[in-house]
Amino acid sequence: MLRIAHVARLALAAGIAAVLAVGLTSSAEAATGNIRYFSASGQEARIDNPPDNVCINLRFRAQLLANNTNKTVSYFFGANCTNFTDNLPPGRAVSYSNPLSVRVIG
Repeated sequence: MLRIAHVARLALAAGIAAVLAVGLTSSAEAATGNIRYFSASGQEARIDNPPDNVCINLRFRAQLLANNTNKTVSYFFGANCTNFTDNLPPGRAVSYSNPLSVRVIG
């Protein structure tokens, strides 16, 4: 009887651990679509389905920045999301702001 109780406690502990592990993990939200940007020389880059609330450094200063996602994007003059410039609504583009980093804000 004591052995059955011990096995039952172990099973219960394992079950609780599994529920907590699954319950505490959440899938990262991401915007649907892409952010396209172009350098002054015409070089193009794209970020597909960017994650929410994550600062993304661009590969080069963007002469033109287009938000082709379903969420608003903040863009920043400096790297690492420093020197906030403005917010760019879905489906809009901006030119000559020369951002170096972006963040999807929802």
